[in-house]
Amino acid sequence: MNRKILVFLIVLSGASVPIIAPAAFNAEASEHTSAWNFTVYLDDAEIGYHNFLLTDEGGRQRLTTEADFKVKFLFITAYRYEHVNQETWHNDCLEEIDSTTDANGKKFSVHGYQADRTFAVEATSGRSELAGCVKTFAYWNPDILDEPALLNSQTGEILPITVEELADEVLLIRGEATPARRYRLLAKNMELDIWYSNDNRWLALQSTVKGGRKLRYELT
Repeated sequence: MNRKILVFLIVLSGASVPIIAPAAFNAEASEHTSAWNFTVYLDDAEIGYHNFLLTDEGGRQRLTTEADFKVKFLFITAYRYEHVNQETWHNDCLEEIDSTTDANGKKFSVHGYQADRTFAVEATSGRSELAGCVKTFAYWNPDILDEPALLNSQTGEILPITVEELADEVLLIRGEATPARRYRLLAKNMELDIWYSNDNRWLALQSTVKGGRKLRYELT
């Protein structure tokens, strides 16, 4: 797998605790929960899924995600990516995060928590303390587009970002034509497009990788 695809998969990750089976994300959304179940494609080839479950717990939000990708070449799995995560948010800021990732045999873990006036991050790469309100690449929350930098939940690294607003489009979402606002988010070794509905629901995500190939998320 080329480096740009790997970097994109890393940034899409979140934090984790125990693995949750995909069926756990299929519960009906209610006034206290929101769910996004994405099928992931590399060009037209389905390579796996990335599911998100957000629960409102009276002033706090808990996000659980799970990703599992397999990239095959000549019927052989050339690359395997597994990631599970759990984040706690309060007042639109990250309060705690735990993640584990297996990127084709390379293991990563991140534990972060609010400590006094800083956010402490303990990652495979080392320990750091971050000031201010910390946010991850939480695509479900369009407020991240206003941030100068976001936390890479797989590596524990803070990445400066820039965002461009592109022309509105109409997407086919679950068979229904849906007006969508399109944004381009740029970060270290990464360029991806994100679509939101007019009422700020996350609809889709796509990145162009080496060779002009498209890595995209489609709601299912």
